[in-house]
Amino acid sequence: MSNIGVIITGGDSQALGALRTLARKSIPTIITDWEICIGRFSKYKTKFFKSPKPQNQKEYIDFLINLAEKEHVRGWMLLANSDDVVYLLSKYKNQLSKFYLIPTPRLEVIEKLHIKENTYKIALEHGIPHPKTFFHSNLDELLSMDLTFPLVIKPSIRDNFYSKVKIKGFQVRDLTELKTTYRYVNTIIHSSEILVQEMIPSTRPLNLYSAIVLFIENRVVTGLTVRRMRQHPMDFGHATTFAMVTEVPGMLKQAENFLQKVGYYGIAEVEFMYDEVQDVYKLLEVNPRICGWHSLSIASGIDLPYYLFCDMTNQEIPLPEKITPLKWVKLVTDLPTVFIEIIKGRMTLVEYIFSMKGPKEYAVFSWNDPLPFIVELMLIPYLWIKRGF
Repeated sequence: MSNIGVIITGGDSQALGALRTLARKSIPTIITDWEICIGRFSKYKTKFFKSPKPQNQKEYIDFLINLAEKEHVRGWMLLANSDDVVYLLSKYKNQLSKFYLIPTPRLEVIEKLHIKENTYKIALEHGIPHPKTFFHSNLDELLSMDLTFPLVIKPSIRDNFYSKVKIKGFQVRDLTELKTTYRYVNTIIHSSEILVQEMIPSTRPLNLYSAIVLFIENRVVTGLTVRRMRQHPMDFGHATTFAMVTEVPGMLKQAENFLQKVGYYGIAEVEFMYDEVQDVYKLLEVNPRICGWHSLSIASGIDLPYYLFCDMTNQEIPLPEKITPLKWVKLVTDLPTVFIEIIKGRMTLVEYIFSMKGPKEYAVFSWNDPLPFIVELMLIPYLWIKRGF
């Protein structure tokens, strides 16, 4: 292979957006994954290789180095597609940079985002709106604080917790629930990794918003804002199932402000929740990689994976002249989410039908590349057990 290409580390649904757009521009693209993935069935991939699990750090890094030599892909760009790989690429960036282009920032930057406690402390230091967070060492210290319910208990490092219980967090409504839930969570992760925050009041099922941006040379080069209207599960969901481009004045600037504080580079999703009482968008977290719904930005005219590739290969970034607002849906998780919401009485069938009107980008389904969607349908039982969807 002579052309500079891209290696996407992970072949799930969000990899497809990057894979398809890069391949359509004649950029060779390799998919690697340690699990069964749908990306390997796309007609757009150049090759697929099964990798070790990122948890086996030395084995995983050796795999990437050997891949560069064996497949003659020195100088290709490594595009991370999961938090654990982001962490590894940042940790071993100096070593891997001898073989690849690594857009992932260095470890001291990633740890400000990977560890959510660090994220909130930076926001607090710089006066960036975020959910009130109670920093503590143990339950006794927490109980000595001035607490107002309801509260949220969640992990500071997502993968250490979610991989074991398939739950992103818990709402607690009183002191008894707080003690019981905290002690349960403490059996899974150390108290130093437990975050306790205010529960942002909301009259709607979701007040979640995100800015997805390309951040280069201390500024947002381009990006867009979306409202993430449905996720699975709806309360403390771990994956967006339905989103739509929604202009939120000032949100890109808010994202830029935080990313400047941490010295970021590359593609990032900056998540916010709207506080209806205070009328402010509060920072929730930053995903330093392509996110699950990033193909919405590509379809709307902002081709972030390609722009990042251009910058890493010293090419001019062909920024868009206009943006076409679209909706995005992942059918295999959105349909069961909608069904549950209708059963609970939090959504009507009419509301769902109305939400689906208009032009849409599908997370997986494509008439030009149908096999990944067919395989995804076949893998639903496996995905449910393995990842909790």
